[in-house]
Amino acid sequence: MKTLHGLLASSLFLAVHAFYSSSDDVVELTPSNFNKVLQSDSLWLIEFYAPWCGHCQSLTPEWKKAATALKGVVKVGAVDADQHKSLGSQYGIQGFPTIKIFGANKNKPEDYQGGRTSQAIVEGALTALRSVVKERLSGKSGSSGQNRQGGGGKKDVVELTEENFDRLVLNGEESWMVEFFAPWCGHCKRLEPEWAAAAAEVREQTKGKVRLGAVDATVHQGLGSRYAVRGYPTIKVFAKGEQPVDYEGGRTRSDIVAQALSLFSANAPPPELLEILNEGVLKKTCDDYQLCIIAVLPHILDTGAAGRNDYLKVMMKMAEKYKQKTWGWLWTEAGAQMDLESSLGIGGFGYPAMTAINARKMKFALLKGSFSETGIHEFLRDLSVGRGSTATIGGTALPKIHTAEPWDGKDGVLPEEDDIDLSDVDLDDINGRVEL
Repeated sequence: MKTLHGLLASSLFLAVHAFYSSSDDVVELTPSNFNKVLQSDSLWLIEFYAPWCGHCQSLTPEWKKAATALKGVVKVGAVDADQHKSLGSQYGIQGFPTIKIFGANKNKPEDYQGGRTSQAIVEGALTALRSVVKERLSGKSGSSGQNRQGGGGKKDVVELTEENFDRLVLNGEESWMVEFFAPWCGHCKRLEPEWAAAAAEVREQTKGKVRLGAVDATVHQGLGSRYAVRGYPTIKVFAKGEQPVDYEGGRTRSDIVAQALSLFSANAPPPELLEILNEGVLKKTCDDYQLCIIAVLPHILDTGAAGRNDYLKVMMKMAEKYKQKTWGWLWTEAGAQMDLESSLGIGGFGYPAMTAINARKMKFALLKGSFSETGIHEFLRDLSVGRGSTATIGGTALPKIHTAEPWDGKDGVLPEEDDIDLSDVDLDDINGRVEL
């Protein structure tokens, strides 16, 4: 018989975990059914939550109301990312709740940055839906999900042989997950579509830094023997510069992708920290990445080289910490890009300052806390889970960027002043006195 304490604990557990039921219009998503999102032509709005999260509990009634209002128009789902960690890892979930929009390109969901009321959620979903419709009207592809399980994904699985294995896997620049298979193996046949779909997604999300390959071990028996393959399929992980290890994870697309992204994150170098020297640097960085993080550092005469390097070290540590996000990182000197500072309201809080720009949405957010590892981490963490305060950049494009000379790494030098000859100046007149 359960004790009263046990009954209360069980009731609390059930209450915490019963966020959504079959009677709600919210679709509960798991690794086993997430393909319905990726293969769908519909736009999906998906909440990643944890049952113990207070903010998630507060969001639940609003999420249900929004799902009911959007029924038949936009799909609304929810993932218990505390239970299904592979999905949370796959989509870079670092806080709860995180809401993502799976639009036309299901491979690249966007973060929802709006409010947490049902009204704001509905408006955000309809705005995203209008963007999808406009893309279709312009002739662009709709859903990317249809190619994931078809022949289109197979081209991303590299056929490995005894002739190319060492060159590509052992001596190449990429990390690899390699499947050793036999054509007659039933388990291998079931794995094939998952492996192909994962290969396409991994190549895109890691920009080719992690690849998926396949070896027919019945043909290339030397490779199977070298890596002690005794059953099919066998999957080995080849991290750059390390000995191969057996992959013991799940065999679904999401499981494979999660392992590949973890491999990418562990071995990827931090993003480069670039000085804004011309318009091309800013445009390329902000166009290529979901967010570009920009620091405006004090003038070199105010900090000297040592002080500036201290600020740059803080930025590089944060770039390393958030490298899985693949954000762009930039910096400039106070006063060098006044149009940029003015359009973003930088300077009102003093220097150093920091902003995060989403160029696709023409939105930005300003760091209000300290320019320190703790302050910047809190700023970026809040942005990544949709809690940051954002504003719209004026105009339809980023501000004008002026060409600047790169910092030479040295202390600043005060400009030389011209000598002034005071021999002909009547100092009494200057001081306001009249000579008697």
